[in-house]
Amino acid sequence: MILIVSKYLIPKGYRGLTVFPFVVLKSNQNKSDSVLINHEKIHLRQQLELLILPFFIWYGIEFLVRWLKCQDRNLAYRKISFEQEAYANEKDLHYLKQRSFGMFLKYL
Repeated sequence: MILIVSKYLIPKGYRGLTVFPFVVLKSNQNKSDSVLINHEKIHLRQQLELLILPFFIWYGIEFLVRWLKCQDRNLAYRKISFEQEAYANEKDLHYLKQRSFGMFLKYL
């Protein structure tokens, strides 16, 4: 994991973004937020499991399908299986040690 801080690379309303092997954070204060870092580490694992490029294709398609269904961008984002897994487990700092392969599928 390579941490980068840049307020210009993060969309409005978000604090972090992960593109393997980089985790981009909006501010230096976010470096000490263990829950946020864990959330982004979960995305790193998901990206590795799907060999990175397929992760982003799947993410984009799932977002579009959910956006068309609910007509709300924020809700569509929160319903993406990758995000559901990350949000559901971000507070469990030991989650990645016991996480099984493909756990995001549970959230489809």
